[in-house]
Amino acid sequence: MISEVNGNRIIIGRTPCRVPADLFKSEIFQRVLQRFVSRLLRHDSPLLEAIKDFRVADQAPASSYQAYDMEHLTKFLMFLSMQTLEEVIEAMPTLAPAVDLRWELYDFVEEFYDFWRGHERYLIYEDAYGPRTDTYTRHQHFIQVNETMKDLVLEAYRNICANLTGRVPMVYRQLPAGAGVGILTSRLDWQIPDPVYVGLKDIPFIQLLVIVPPLVYYPQRNYRSGMFSAVSEHPLKGATFDPEEWACYPAKVGGLLMFIYFHKRYLSLGTSLSNLFEMAEADEIEGKRPDAILLFGVEPEVLGGDQTVYYEDTANQIMVGVIGRSERVDYFGYLKKMALTLHNLIQIERGNLPIHGAMAHVVLRDGHSANIVLMGDSGAGKSESLEALRILADEHLRDLTVVFDDMGSLQIREGEVVGLGTEIGAFVRLDDLQPGYAYAEVERSIFMNPHKTNARIVIPITSYGKVIAGWPVDVFLYANNYERVTRKDPYIQFFNEIDEALGVCSQGARISKGTTSEEGLVYTYFANPFGAPQKRERHHQLARKYMEKMMSNGVKVGQLRTQLGIKGFEVAGPELAARALLGVIRGSAMEA
Repeated sequence: MISEVNGNRIIIGRTPCRVPADLFKSEIFQRVLQRFVSRLLRHDSPLLEAIKDFRVADQAPASSYQAYDMEHLTKFLMFLSMQTLEEVIEAMPTLAPAVDLRWELYDFVEEFYDFWRGHERYLIYEDAYGPRTDTYTRHQHFIQVNETMKDLVLEAYRNICANLTGRVPMVYRQLPAGAGVGILTSRLDWQIPDPVYVGLKDIPFIQLLVIVPPLVYYPQRNYRSGMFSAVSEHPLKGATFDPEEWACYPAKVGGLLMFIYFHKRYLSLGTSLSNLFEMAEADEIEGKRPDAILLFGVEPEVLGGDQTVYYEDTANQIMVGVIGRSERVDYFGYLKKMALTLHNLIQIERGNLPIHGAMAHVVLRDGHSANIVLMGDSGAGKSESLEALRILADEHLRDLTVVFDDMGSLQIREGEVVGLGTEIGAFVRLDDLQPGYAYAEVERSIFMNPHKTNARIVIPITSYGKVIAGWPVDVFLYANNYERVTRKDPYIQFFNEIDEALGVCSQGARISKGTTSEEGLVYTYFANPFGAPQKRERHHQLARKYMEKMMSNGVKVGQLRTQLGIKGFEVAGPELAARALLGVIRGSAMEA
């Protein structure tokens, strides 16, 4: 068994474990037990009384796990998983503790089990047979390996508890005890266009993820700051990569193929991409050149002063994003937003207009329908307003399909403006949402820092086919979260002039909701710091072109006052805005 125990993370490699005894003989069990005893010593825990008979006199400092005979303690626990305490004591009287420590030992085992479960646990299994073997067979085999790991841990824990207490439980709780995430990887040959990318050649691609909910992660940061800046020299020059320390999530970001490489320090963030972006299959990777490459967690020395940069490799037609390894970027927003920045830069170069916002296809029970785009920066209320529509479903809604929740693009097809998404999921802020606003079943979600402001979940919401289908835009609204609704300033206000629409959208005003390092009323060009300011001149030309096209085609262009940034309206504001949207879909805007 290849294993790593680092911080709050456990990585389990290909494991030959077939029976509970194999667990106790593994390196990973030894290391976790050592860490657990060390923690008890740091806190001078009363649980140390349970293993007092395993102390080794004058062999090590009292504060070190080496003060205990860890080998004998491991053997004792292994035998206890197969025999009662009395039988173990009879078989190994010089090794086992006294029988009157039964309940202290029980508490020790319970705490050790919780300590194990408190880690982020990953099973990484490299596919030795390659992607050309039967996919179903390979996947089923890996799923079984993952299940076996869970079953062995549960069996060992339950057997020990039963052999200590002399009784079996009347209630079994099927808690996730094996790997929280199982990762099957393959080494695939892709089209490497330049020697600067050769260092990435042997990094394995993720080809299957098995997620065991609930997954709750606690990254070091809970907000993002700053923008991603361009560099004139390729940031990978001089960079080296150890394939054992990296993995690649091959993402389909909208219609683009993007290889997202991440250092295993950020396994929780990298594997959470599966809830956000469609995973590319082997035949979509082999022999192909990606549209973009993102590297998350390179050595800081490679980048120098600016640790969040991108480079336009025009010679090879690849957009490259690089983020340095540090605690500062330990937040899913950095990974997600850099990927979307690369997407947006490519779209601008291709003559499409990236949109920071949300789009939904809404069908009412009375037969009316509309494709609505709500543009706005983080915290503007775009997603909250669409979710407020969802809670009105019983009364008004027949169907609501989310095309994109954060970033999409507008394209012109056969003379009309259509919207396409980038993500199959959403990175949703929980702070302002009531439980009824949840996107889908909670068990599909990955939670991040649920105890903090700007708590988030990553959750799948839409199939990839719907995301990239191309939906004609009927209503285009700027999400205004900072103005109170009055008779003069209604929930929805439509623009009559292109310059008026461009003025509001270009200003990009909003009250920050703590999702970034900004505070108060802030301004972001076109509510989109991810590519639009970096190519502002070209973007503004496209924005005018698309506004003119939409307004000439009869698309309703205006702004929606969500009031999300106004105290007391965090929930009521989006709900009232949603009711106004119902009026628009039916053909008449709701007055204040």
